[in-house]
Order: sequence, then structure tokens, then C-alpha cells
Amino acid sequence: MDYHLNDDQKQIVSAAQKFARKEFPRVARECDREEKFPREIWEKAGELGFMGIFTAPEFGGLGLGFFEHAMVMEEFWRVDPGVGNILLAVFGAEILGAFGTQSQREKYLKPIAEGRVITGCAITEPDAGSDIFGVRTRAVRTSGGYVINGSKQFITNGSIADFLLVFCATNPDAPKPTQRFSFLLVEKGRKGFTANKLKGKMGIRASDTAELAFDDVEVPVENLIGGTEGNGFVQVMHLFNINRIVAAAQGVGVAQGALDKALTYVKQRTVFGSSLASFQGTQFKIADMEARVESARLLYHKAAWLVDNGRMDRRLISIAKLVAGETAVRVTDEALQLHGGYGYMDEYDVERFYRDAKIVEIYEGTKEIEKLTIAKEVLGRG
Repeated sequence: MDYHLNDDQKQIVSAAQKFARKEFPRVARECDREEKFPREIWEKAGELGFMGIFTAPEFGGLGLGFFEHAMVMEEFWRVDPGVGNILLAVFGAEILGAFGTQSQREKYLKPIAEGRVITGCAITEPDAGSDIFGVRTRAVRTSGGYVINGSKQFITNGSIADFLLVFCATNPDAPKPTQRFSFLLVEKGRKGFTANKLKGKMGIRASDTAELAFDDVEVPVENLIGGTEGNGFVQVMHLFNINRIVAAAQGVGVAQGALDKALTYVKQRTVFGSSLASFQGTQFKIADMEARVESARLLYHKAAWLVDNGRMDRRLISIAKLVAGETAVRVTDEALQLHGGYGYMDEYDVERFYRDAKIVEIYEGTKEIEKLTIAKEVLGRG
């Protein structure tokens, strides 16, 4: 692994930094308080190519990798996690690119990559989160396609997506649980499909989250992702592994952003006649925060690099996600502590970063699930 970024990587990271620093601050607090998706910022990001980083050029993308995609996510979250989640407007393109039929990729990937449509993946249900085998949303085969019934919960982009990839049980009686599920594409506006935006989230409020209901929703057979039933488990695990790397990058981003704010504050703040940064206790905190952020960054870099080079290392991916989530929570907590009472007020952005950080330990697999995955991988070696 080369620890030096090539020219293309340097350019995309630099472009992400400049874009986020210019565009995010002017809307971040408003979007957080009003729980509003920053559509204008998303459109600009699409025009600049950020929505097509890992999509092949033949489908309108830049043809880079998940490593580059994750690094851009880090830079976006470093400036503001809520607004930075505009990059998840492509959530689902990972499955379409890897498993979609040629016609599905031609039809859907280009508008995603160009930032003209928003997509998402509907997997989690009220009684089935990390336990995907507990999914009960059913898709029954008919002469013209499928009829979907069920519900989904905590779906990113659920109320704003132009279409969603819905994880359904298509073969519930199959002897192997891994053969029971498929993804079906559901466009907004389908009769029987409703999406209700969830409000009152602790953090990442600018990112849309919704609960979905499917009441006899009919979709044509060509909306079956990949064209073959029973491949949903393979597809969802591919998605989880990639997006756990992306979530790790989010954790590093929010931690780095909080550290940036802490550094600025402790250099300016005077206590007992001296700069807060001059106290050894402060210096120890800063050193610990820096060490955690850099360690977490190296882990997700390696995991992403391996994926782009043909190796999906589930153990390393789960380690990266676990460490990044814990780093996000720990570092934002320390950053707020260094701000004292000011950090508790929403006038200071570190308060928002503190709230935003916790989600990294929850979605795309809780930290407990990551620990189980790591343990199984390690114990299974013998």
C-alpha cells in the first residue's frame, strides 16, 4: 500500500475541502435547527462530480474508487456531518454498480452520478435492524412483476429519494436463509408507497431519515436488482462492508472537525493569565485526540484500499468502523469539554458535532455487531 496519495486523489480531496468550507458553514446551523436537507448544496456537489466518484465513466462517473469516496466523506464531515451526508444521496449505487443488470445500470447510475436523482436503500425494519434475517417485508411474484407489503424504519433519504432499493423476502420458505431475500427498486409515486420524515433526531438532522410503508405496491419484474431472485443477502453484505468503511470515514471526519475546533479554542482562550493551550493537561488531551484520529484514519484507509484492490476484509472493515465510531464519540466529547460552558451552547459548532458523532456507533452495524464480526473472523481462523 502506497501511503502517498496520487495526483487524482490529491485533487479530489482538495476539491472536497474547498467545496465544503465554502458551502457548508452558511447553511449548517439552519439545516440542523430546521431538520432540512440542503438540496441546493447537493445539486452543486452533483455538478462538481462528487456524486459519481466510484461510478464507472461509462455511466457518468469519475471511475475512481471507494477509497476516494471515503476520503471525500471524511472532508465533508470534517466541516459539518449533517450537511456532509449529502454524499449519501448515492446510497444504493454500490449495489447497482456491482449487481445491477446492464439496463438497470444504464438507466439509473448516470442520473445518480450526475446529481440529478437521490436514491437510498430500505433495509431496517421496526423489529429488524442488525438482524437482517428478521426482515418481514414481503414481495410476492405475480404475472407482471411483484407486489410488496411491509414497513421500513430509519431509512436514509427515505422521504426525499427518487427511488429506493428495498430489501424484501421473495423466497421466505427457501431452506437456506441466505437465499430468501432480494432487492427490488421502488420509485417514488408508486401507489401504496408512503414515506414519513422522522423528526427529533439527536444528530445529523440535515440528513433525511424516514419510516416507509408498502401497501400492495406493484413493481415490474425488471425492477428486481440483478434479474435473479435470492441474491439479496450477498448484495446487502457487499453494501454493508462498503458503507461501514464510509461510516468509519464519517467518524474520522467528525472527530477531526471537533479537534480542529478545540485547537482553535484552546489557543485563543486565556485562563489564570495563560493560554489554555499552555497547560500540560490540555496538551495531553490534544495529543490523545490526535493519536486516536490518526489511528482511525489509517484503519479505514487500509480497509478501503484493499476493497479497491480486490480484497473485502470483513475483519479489518469492522475494526475500522468500531475504532472510528469510538474515536468520534471520545474526541468530540473531549473537544466539548475543552470548550467548557461555551461548548454546551449551540452558538459553538462543537455542540452539534458532539450530537452528530454518536450515530457512527449505531448505523451500518452497531459497535456490538462489529465486535461480533471481528470475534467470529478471528476465532474462525483456527
